[in-house]
Amino acid sequence: MNIRLFPKKDCTAAIWSGGLTYEYMIYPETANYSDRDFVFRISSATIEKVPSEFTKFNGYYRYLVMLDNSLQIEVNKEKNVYEKYEIMEFNSDDDVTSYTKGIDFNWMVSEKIGHHELKITQSNQNCNAQIILLFSLHTTVIKINEKSYQLEPYDLLLIENQKKENIMLDFSNECLYGILESL
Repeated sequence: MNIRLFPKKDCTAAIWSGGLTYEYMIYPETANYSDRDFVFRISSATIEKVPSEFTKFNGYYRYLVMLDNSLQIEVNKEKNVYEKYEIMEFNSDDDVTSYTKGIDFNWMVSEKIGHHELKITQSNQNCNAQIILLFSLHTTVIKINEKSYQLEPYDLLLIENQKKENIMLDFSNECLYGILESL
């Protein structure tokens, strides 16, 4: 099992058409964002331009969570509103226009991956997924099999669990909790 911490303060900004994006990680590490050859990518972005068009990624499924306010959005001409921390799921090749400024969490997963899920939790979890992502929404202590990790707001903890061992997770505060069953 490999556990890695990606602090928000260590992320570098890149420009996208609607603001800035901060890539936490791309998997595998040999993948290239512009080549669109990754299995998954975790990032956070600022939406500074209204309206702003989301970048399309054919062949990817996407989770988006607003971290600081609600999101007024249009997906394929259908308008919707997502509250702060409400998880939005969509195909990354959809036509998506945001009418809200703010900060979001993004998780893009290749459509080749069979089972993936993202939810908000602060309850204990017992999990044996191959990949587990934990994104702190607040200052949080996360125990993984009794070992503690201190996370600041918007830090990412990633667990690579190739042997699919049973892992006990305990959260002191609510977090985004994502799993990929197998790669």
